[in-house]
Amino acid sequence: MTSPRILTNFVAGEHVPPRMGGYLDDVAPATGAVIARVPASTEEDVDTAVAAAKGAFAYPWSHTSSAERADLLDAVAAVIDRRCDELAELESRDTGKPIKLASTVDIPRAAANFRFFAGAVRHDATDAHVMDGVALNYTLRKPLGVAGLVTPWNLPIYLLSWKVAPALAMGNTVVAKPSEMTPLTATALAEIFAEVGAPPGVFNVIHGTGAEAGEAIIGHEDVAAVSFTGGTKTGKRVAAVAAPAFKKLSLELGGKNPTIVFADADIDEAVEGAVRAGFLNQGQVCLCGSRILIEKKVAARFEEAFVARVTAMRVGDPADPATELGALISLAHREKVEGYIALAKEEGGTIAAGGGRPSLPDALAGGAFVEPTVVTGLAPTCRTATEEIFGPVVTLHSFEDEAEALELANGVRYGLCASVWTQNLARAHRVSAALETGMVWVNSWLLRDLRVPFGGMKDSGVGREGGRYSLEFFSESRNVCIKM
Repeated sequence: MTSPRILTNFVAGEHVPPRMGGYLDDVAPATGAVIARVPASTEEDVDTAVAAAKGAFAYPWSHTSSAERADLLDAVAAVIDRRCDELAELESRDTGKPIKLASTVDIPRAAANFRFFAGAVRHDATDAHVMDGVALNYTLRKPLGVAGLVTPWNLPIYLLSWKVAPALAMGNTVVAKPSEMTPLTATALAEIFAEVGAPPGVFNVIHGTGAEAGEAIIGHEDVAAVSFTGGTKTGKRVAAVAAPAFKKLSLELGGKNPTIVFADADIDEAVEGAVRAGFLNQGQVCLCGSRILIEKKVAARFEEAFVARVTAMRVGDPADPATELGALISLAHREKVEGYIALAKEEGGTIAAGGGRPSLPDALAGGAFVEPTVVTGLAPTCRTATEEIFGPVVTLHSFEDEAEALELANGVRYGLCASVWTQNLARAHRVSAALETGMVWVNSWLLRDLRVPFGGMKDSGVGREGGRYSLEFFSESRNVCIKM
């Protein structure tokens, strides 16, 4: 066993220990071993980081050209590409996700985020409006100042880069707080910013808990905007702290997303799509389709094929490229997921696949593993079918017609995304328009174009990210009217 790595904060271009000397354990979900010691930062650490970011914003960052900022983002992307294998290993150890997933999705997407927003700001355009014979109006976009970014544990560098890149592209400086449960790739990203010569204070990382470090960032008087991704309950607290100060606020929260399968769908493709949507990253993605709604005409056929595919999924060592499902983020989270499996039985459900802990080698005995689980026979209004579990648990329900499908799909307090499987183009348009979600995929899931709006309705969040929506969030639009 190697000694745990001692992590530091990254402030004003320097790696610094927490001012009060406190540390937290970073535990590998697959083994239960402590792999790092994470700064338990306090308000004092946040004050120092915000001061550094504020100073860097005043000079030089807000005076740099968009081309210079884009060049820096491209340089960061190039180093992420070069260090892909190393970063994937860090991400897999920290989260318990399969190394194949980290190396083919998380790390490439992080590089793509930086590269995309470098291009976006290079080609950004604002509006002009002519009042015939009277005046010309044009729009200026100015940076806000210091942006506070709080990101979750399920997609650590993926989501951190999704916020950092547009914030910096628009000329803001950043104080970021990654989850204390998954700090390794955020620390690596700080190293990358130092390597490419980012001005000190432009990008700062403060580790610690949400209650201490996170709340101090969100409530800091010199933080102009807050972008948060995480659970709905925490999002309410973020809003309560940020709103009285009239900060710009973006909240990407939870989901209980439907996968809707009509009888005319390509059933084989729908099964594969539903498996991926239900169990990617052990079901620990806000976009996961944890409610599968199937037209009764094909429900038996779909269920048989779906259960067979799920039962065959390989759960095991995240470091094994053949592994499809790794460990959940922690033993405490596994206990929560298992609590919902027990609840499903109490509510009258049948466990059609999984439901227990897999048999694994002794080296993984301390890991937070659970089998991919399929539940049938539940009422669509029960807690298991309406509350976000955030784990590898999927419920199957049938419907008679399109009207009932929409009633079931919209019958939860979340509204993040949905996927619709049908060969009927008119139905695809009709159902997509009627769904109460921020995003809809038809005959696909998580097919992402980084230009489109990303976000949800109802309890799934406030605001949109992606493309020009991110550029607009991380800037202030100003109209100038010139009388002719």
